[in-house]
Amino acid sequence: MTAEITKIADALHNSPFMRACRREDVPFTPVWLMRQAGRYMPEYRAVRASMDFLELCKTPSMAAEVTVTAAERLGVDAAIIFADILLIIEPMGLALEFSKGEGPVIHNPVRTAADVERLREVEEIAALQFVFDAIRETRRALRPNLPLIGFAGAPFTLASYIVEGGASKNYVHTKSLMYNDSGAWHAMMSLISRALIKYLNAQIDEGAQAVQLFDSWVGSLSPDDYRQYVLPHTRSVIAGTKPGVPVLHFGTGTASLLELMREAGGDVIGVDWRVRLDEAWKRVGHDVAVMGNLDPVALFANQDHLRAQARSILQQADGRPGHIFNLGHGILPETPVENVIALVDMVHEMSQES
Repeated sequence: MTAEITKIADALHNSPFMRACRREDVPFTPVWLMRQAGRYMPEYRAVRASMDFLELCKTPSMAAEVTVTAAERLGVDAAIIFADILLIIEPMGLALEFSKGEGPVIHNPVRTAADVERLREVEEIAALQFVFDAIRETRRALRPNLPLIGFAGAPFTLASYIVEGGASKNYVHTKSLMYNDSGAWHAMMSLISRALIKYLNAQIDEGAQAVQLFDSWVGSLSPDDYRQYVLPHTRSVIAGTKPGVPVLHFGTGTASLLELMREAGGDVIGVDWRVRLDEAWKRVGHDVAVMGNLDPVALFANQDHLRAQARSILQQADGRPGHIFNLGHGILPETPVENVIALVDMVHEMSQES
């Protein structure tokens, strides 16, 4: 049994995805796609027909099923556990609901210092045991050489949801708290960060080979605001994760923040489609890996155009070790499945041509 466990560990360690995270040579450019298990896929819609989103997240066997089905059907080089970034806020005492057609709603948002004080410290992470059970089930079901990515929302994006109470265009409540009561803001960000360290490390303990921080809303900030209000907290989360486990640091709308994201940390820096991959990599430094950066809407184009777009990104990477191909954000719900499968095949094929 020990020999078999060692064999599996070696297969995972030497998989193309993990090698790319470490900036080692790979036989082809590894690819995985954010939101690769989602509404664009008929198998996922069939599962959702029988349960709502939050129920699916909290049912380990079903979360594992949609994770594995997507990875196998697409032929990607890593799976990512099916969950949601907001699951961590419930143990903090926040009332979370996913309203049909409206997305997440938090019924008791945080707007004042007094609201921050009522947030609960996440002393232990057992309330999220369903996530860890899903990771264990997924790890057992995946191919032995296919890495599994765990994830969490980054402190700023979680804080913004907590303060806004849901989606936002201008983040007025978030920035008002940030500017008007920086003490309350930093107290909340510190509480979130402490919870995230426990959450990510627990995912690693249960079988995740890498973890990703999603900072989907951080592009709303100026560089100065990021440095003052966000960077120390994101850095503490990344520094607090278990050594030797790659951390993927992802954000959108971050063309003005790339150097600061690199300063905050991460083994792999996510790049969206609003900046060229080669320019972004030069800015963050070639001593870190990068991930990206196809526009998700390119998946709606014909496959000749899709191939040209993918080839351009691979050419910008120039065969340098440390490129993981991905979209600049998640797969959109109406995306043709055949184009997603074709993209994965294209990346594998074209990255071996040279």
